[in-house]
Formats: sequence, C-alpha cells, structure tokens
Amino acid sequence: MYQDEDPIETQEWMEALDSLIENEGIERAKFIMERLSERASRDGTELPYSITTPFRNSIPVTQEARMPGDLFMERRIRSLIRWNALAMVLRANKRPGELGGHVSSFSSAATLYDVGFNYFFNAGNDKQEADSVYFQGHSSPGIYARSYLEGRFDEEHLDKYREEVDGNGLSSYPHPWLMPDYWQFPTVSMGLGPIQAIYQAHVMKYLHSRELVDMGDRHVWCFIGDGECDEPETLGAISMAGREKLDNLIFVINCNLQRLDGPVRGNGKIIQEMEGVFRGANWNVLKVVWGRMWDPLFERDTDGIMQRAMDETCDGELQNYKSNGPAYTRKHFFGKYPELARMVEDMSDEEIGQLNRGGHDPYKVYAAYHNAVHHKGKPTVILAHTIKGYGFGAAGEAQNTAHSLKKMDIEGLKAFRDRFGIPLKDDELEDVPYYRPAPDSPEMVYMKKRRQELGGFYPKRRKDSQPLQIPKVDIFSNLLEGSGDREISTTMAFVRLLTSLTKDKRIGKRVVPIVPDEARTFGMEGMFRQLGIYTSEGQKYTPQDRDQIMYYKEDKKGQILEEGITEDGSMAAWMACGTSYSTNDFPLIPFYSFYSMFGFQRVGDLAWASGDIQARGFLMGGTSGRTTLNGEGLQHQDGHSHILAQTIPSCVSYDPSYAYELAVIVHDGMKRMYEDNENVFYYITLLNENYQQPAMPKGVEEGIIKGMYKLESVETKGRKKTPRVQLLGCGAILNEVRAAAQLLKDDFSVASDVWSVTSFNELARDGQHVDRWNRLHPDDKAKKSYITECLEKQKGPVVASTDYMKLYADQVRRWIPTEYEVLGTDGYGRSDTRERLRSFFEVDRYHVAAAALMALAREGDIKQDQVLEAMRKYGIDRNKPNPLKV
Repeated sequence: MYQDEDPIETQEWMEALDSLIENEGIERAKFIMERLSERASRDGTELPYSITTPFRNSIPVTQEARMPGDLFMERRIRSLIRWNALAMVLRANKRPGELGGHVSSFSSAATLYDVGFNYFFNAGNDKQEADSVYFQGHSSPGIYARSYLEGRFDEEHLDKYREEVDGNGLSSYPHPWLMPDYWQFPTVSMGLGPIQAIYQAHVMKYLHSRELVDMGDRHVWCFIGDGECDEPETLGAISMAGREKLDNLIFVINCNLQRLDGPVRGNGKIIQEMEGVFRGANWNVLKVVWGRMWDPLFERDTDGIMQRAMDETCDGELQNYKSNGPAYTRKHFFGKYPELARMVEDMSDEEIGQLNRGGHDPYKVYAAYHNAVHHKGKPTVILAHTIKGYGFGAAGEAQNTAHSLKKMDIEGLKAFRDRFGIPLKDDELEDVPYYRPAPDSPEMVYMKKRRQELGGFYPKRRKDSQPLQIPKVDIFSNLLEGSGDREISTTMAFVRLLTSLTKDKRIGKRVVPIVPDEARTFGMEGMFRQLGIYTSEGQKYTPQDRDQIMYYKEDKKGQILEEGITEDGSMAAWMACGTSYSTNDFPLIPFYSFYSMFGFQRVGDLAWASGDIQARGFLMGGTSGRTTLNGEGLQHQDGHSHILAQTIPSCVSYDPSYAYELAVIVHDGMKRMYEDNENVFYYITLLNENYQQPAMPKGVEEGIIKGMYKLESVETKGRKKTPRVQLLGCGAILNEVRAAAQLLKDDFSVASDVWSVTSFNELARDGQHVDRWNRLHPDDKAKKSYITECLEKQKGPVVASTDYMKLYADQVRRWIPTEYEVLGTDGYGRSDTRERLRSFFEVDRYHVAAAALMALAREGDIKQDQVLEAMRKYGIDRNKPNPLKV
C-alpha cells in the first residue's frame, strides 16, 4: 500500500477539491476528475478504478428532498400494519393445518412499502393507467394488513389467509389467478419479478415510442430481497435496462443481509457488491445505508475513521451488531479504533441501539424515492439497508432463523405491542387480535387521504379491457387455399400469416412479433424493413446490409421486438405484451417465435407464471419435433415441448401439420383471447420441413380446434374382407403416416383412415373433463369424449405416430375404444438426415406400416407372417439397439 510521503501536499489537493465543489458545484468537480483520470491514463498511470463508493448514503444530507407528510402519524399507521401482519400469520398457525406464512421479510421492508404507498405508488386516473408494482412475494401479509386498515378486507378475509380453496381466502403470495382484482404480478418465485419488471418497463417505452399509449410519468417499481440477487434472472437483464435507458424503472432491493438460512454475504458486503454490478450496467445507484440518527456522527467524522471502520466491516458482523445488542456494538465496532470509541463515549447503550439503518428511516427512503422518480436517462436501483425480523427483538431480529418465524410467545407479543404502541391489553394478547381504529379516526382519515391523492387504493388489477374486433378467418385465404405445387414449411406459412395480420387496419398495430435472435432462422427477415426492429434510440448507424431488400432496420417506432440471445428476456417481453390489456388497458397480440427446444424447457418457471399472470398471446415453437431439425443434434431437437406445455392449465397447445390448420388455430385463439376475453394462451409448434401444403377440406374447422379430424380414407379392392386400421399422425410425421397408408394398401391390401391430430393435449383434457362429469353424475346418461366419438364407429385398431415422446400420444389411451399402438421419439436426439432419424426412432412410414400390421395380427385380422414379411421388406432390424436405452 502506498505510504503518503507528503501529507501536506495531499491536504492541499484535498482542500483544492473542497474549494472546487463549494464554489463551482458537484458537476464541475466531476468533470475535472474525469479529465484528470483521462490525462493520467494517457501516460500509463494505473489508477485505482472503482465503481463502488464508501459504505454510506449516496445522497448527502444537504441534498435530501424533505418528506412533506406527518412523520408521527405515518409511524402510527405503519405500526398498526406491522401488528396486523404479524397477527394474521400467528393466527393462521394457531389453526389446524400448518399453513405457514412469513412476516420477517415484511418487517424489514415495512418502511420501504409505506413511503411508496403514501407518496409514490400511483393508482391511475382517467388520463393514465396505474404504476406497476412488483411486490416481493414474502411481504404479502403486510400488503394485506394495509388493505385491512383501508377497509378493503375484513377480519374474516385475514383469517382465511392461505385458505384459498373456497375462493374467499387471501392467497399465500401475489397470485393474479387467485385474486384477479388485486394482485398484478406473480413474484414469489425468486428472480421472476425483476426480469418481468425490466421488460414491463421496456414494453411501456415501446408502446409510448410507437405512439400507441401515452405513458405519462408512469413507473415500474420492483421490490427485491438481497438474497434474490443470486438468481440469474434477477440480474440477467439489468444491462438491457441500462442500455435502453429505462428511466421509468425503479428497483428497491431490501438489503436485510439475510437469506433463508444465514447471511447473504457473511464475508463480504452485498450492498457494495450490488452497487458495483448495477453501476457497471449504467444504473442510477442510490444507497440508503444509514438512518438520520447517524448523521451527527458522520458530521463529527472529520478524519474518516468511522467511515473506514464501516468499510472494513463485513455483513456477518453487521448482523451480529444488531443481534447481540448495543453493548456488543460499542465493543466490536466503535471499539475498533480509539478515536472511534471516543466519538461515542458520551452516548448510552440505548442511544447506540437507536442508531438506525437507512431502510427503516422514512426520511432517507423518501429522499431516495424522490430522486428515483425524477432521475432521467437511467433506471434506478435503491439499495436499502434493513434488519430482517425488525421489531421482533430476541425472538427474531437479525437471527439466522428469522425467515421461518411463524410463532411468538406471550412475552414476545407484549414486547412487540409496547414497541409499536398497539392499544391492546395483556389479557387480549392470547388470541392475537387484529386492531383497526374507527373509520373517522385521525389515522384512517390520514391514510385514505394519502391514497386519494394518488388515485385510490392499491394494489389493484384490471381484469379485462374492451374486446377487439378480430377479422374473419378468410384474412388467411392464402393459407387456406394451399401452396399448390410449391413446397413450403409451416414456419413460412406462419410468416405469411403474420404479414397478413400486421396489414389489417383494425388490429395490425397491436400485433407484436418477438424473436430472441433468430428471425432469419424462421424466415422473418422480410419484416425487418417492413415493420422495423424497435430500439429506444433509433438506428444511429448504416447497417452493413443496407443495399439488400431485407436489411437490418432498427427504428424507434419499430414493431418487432428482437431481444437478443435471451429466452428469458424474450419470454418476459412476451408476458408484458400479453398482459398489456390489464396493465395498459391496451390489448396487444404478441407472437413469440423460438426454437421449441428452448421454450418451456428453459423458461418453464416464466411459462408457469404466464398462466398465473393471465397472459394472452401466442408462443410459436419453431423447428419442432425430434427428427425435423435434423442437423443440430440432441441439444436442439425437441421431442417433449408439448408434454411440458400440458403441465400449464391455461396453455392451449397444438401441433399443426398444414398451413390451413395453423390459420384456423390462430384465428380461434385470437377470438377466444381478444374477443371473448378468455384467460388462456396458445403454444403452437412450427416445422422447418418443406412439403406441399394442401387446401383445407370442407367442414374440418371444428375438428382442427377440438384436436383431430379425418383427413382421408385409403381404400383397397379385390378382397372380400378388407382389414382396416385407423392411423393418427401430427406435425411432420403426418406425412409419414399418409405414406404408410399407401404402403399398407399397395403391399398388403390393408385399408386405412388417416386422422390429422392437431392436439393430443386438447383431446386428453376433453377426456378428463368428460370422465369427471360422468363420475359426478352417475344418475345421468354418460357422456363420451370427442376422441371416443371419432373412433368408436371406425373399424380396426388405432396406431398413432408423432415426432414427440410416446407419452404425448399415449395420454389419450384411456379413451381409445380398441387396440392402441403408439410410436414416438423417446431418447436423445442426434444429427443425421430426416429419413435416417425417423428410421432410428422408429416413426417413419415403414415402422408405422409394420406397427399397423402387428396390431391387426393381434386382433386376428391378418396372419403373423405378414408382419414378418413387412419387416423384411422394409428392412426393419429387430435386433437394432433400442433408441430409448442409454
């Protein structure tokens, strides 16, 4: 470490800097420092570059915006909220069922929320929609407790916390599906709130730039725990927020220094770490480390010894200071240096104990929030230093076990009551009663007035917006009529469909094409010039391919969202667009196109949250099927995305084979979601294999939507009793099934009916609904599932072949009225030609034909010898290793 050889000269430089700041201001001083840094670097001087600042508040006391309200009244209200939140969790755990609940996170963040509710969370008005607030999931008891004081909930509601089955309880965490008028966003899965918030702010800027919605001064607030920052999704998109200058975005990170099991950074400093990370991503970073009780000590710390001690202290010790009490703090913090000990020698232990952390000081929090909402050109992150279990004393304050605190003995309740001045007697505490002052009390009048000034109660959610007028299906006439002799893929058909939609005068501007970074893969580059790629600053360069028709065109009013190589980010953008009907009262129709292998498998948690958040839109799984994307190998080949899609109740999934099926499905989806306001979203797989697209047969629309329809019958001649089979196929394998039908006819005189199955998932759901109705209505005539109705009057066994795992088609076995054989692509994929891959996975035309013959032999319709003949004829090796076996 460099030793100061000339302290006098050093002092002169320091005084010069002080004079510069005093006489010409911070901005001038910043400019001079930057120029000095540049000059030193020119000669190779290695400066101690740092993107962190000392462990203290970012906003000097002299620059703090003053909180205008009544501090004592607000503390009184905040104390009542704290009590009712605690009471709700403790009462829930007194009842049978062990329902759980968390209160320590809210106890640390109560002031952070309270200042927001009193001054910043705008509920909207007739000119603009509300702010979007992503509440940290574990803080939900505190939000409910505030709504109870406001009169939005009564005691019965609070006593049904986590009792959700009958529909009248309060959900465990923010769940829009369970409380659709209240919660806007599901956030309790760690990391999902932050990335959703970033892309919510991004889409709001997108809508504003395209002049579709005037966003005014709306903000997106996201409350996060410091431990949550370890989730990749929390920090994974912050550079995008900085790059896009999302100054409508505010992160509030509750730095209580604790995870569920222990310190977040016991040996380090999470606030300093996050400061560096966010500052490096071009965010406005505001540290709210110390409360105003520390201000006099900082003023006396003229030689920086206290600051030095703070910078040296790790988070594990900061936790100990609060957990072990003021005497411990006096000895181990202030006792580090003699000069520091002398600073507090005239302070009592009680006074040391009152040295508060910034996140619990409403004045400091207000100053940070005020700075954040007025800051332009950058998103803001507020790093608020708090105590987990604040107010619980020895029962949980700064304890490693604080997160799981759900019970408290009578002495702990008394201490909590006394600390926060709750007017309850000792003999009332055993039942842990709620407390709400009279509606005309000063507290309630003040509380409601603050919210009235901000547009009303919050949180709240808009369930629906005005329905859109969807064009008729003949808008896709070019798909319904087929491709003639030309061979195209369903992906190319989708691009044509999208082009038709974007040109429609009624809904064209609402269509949002979203791609991660694969528009050219999906043949969508033709839209670059036509629609433009959205960017907040427009295109400040001449693209390399400017002389081409389909050059890369960025535009501030661009319609395409191309988010880069980020499935999570693209999915979050799709979610923001898919909920625009709720957050912006402006429905958007998003189409997110991606490699189907990189969809649900990679963003499964976000896909599940899409159901909870009631997103509406289309997920387009390109290059789907285990054998269709033939050259990429096992990391790219999808054989299970539809199985994963089936796990999400509100996801409607289809695997169309032909362009006309795609058109009918998309039209039906738009009608359900945007005319009928149904809370579903669609997953539709697309193929990169080219073949002739037939025209739509008459009368098949209903079957396409329900999940299957008879495509064709292949008849034979010359036999008295013709064997017959029912062949089911979907996606790319339907053409193999059709070819198998011809093999069966030509080589073995077997007739067949070929069925196009657009969705085994929808068929299975229909069967399950019918089974449930029959079980609950034993005295009524039993209903039949749709697939049963389709097949029960048909002759012969049923054989299904798909480009997915056997489980996909096997899930309907329960409702097949006869022998059922399923072929699929179980196992890892690999690279080769499509023909060899389909032979390897035993789903090609030859295996379909052989399987059909085997099913007929089992039923006695043909002899077993014909099965062996087919295997020899088609080169099927019975001794080949099982592709499923690894």
